[in-house]
Amino acid sequence: MAVPKRKVSHARKMKRRSSVWKLETPTNIVKCPQCGEPILAYRVCKACGYYKGVEIAPKAENK
Repeated sequence: MAVPKRKVSHARKMKRRSSVWKLETPTNIVKCPQCGEPILAYRVCKACGYYKGVEIAPKAENK
């Protein structure tokens, strides 16, 4: 029966498991049809406030 000769160090163990923790960019990024800003799909655009061609959140004009 195979038995490890030495204890696996904490650093070695965590280095092996680190591939699970990597950050991934969302794959559902699309362009807003109104203003062209990149947004997450099925969300109101933060730049213009439109969703599916309808103004949902009107933006206040800065003066």
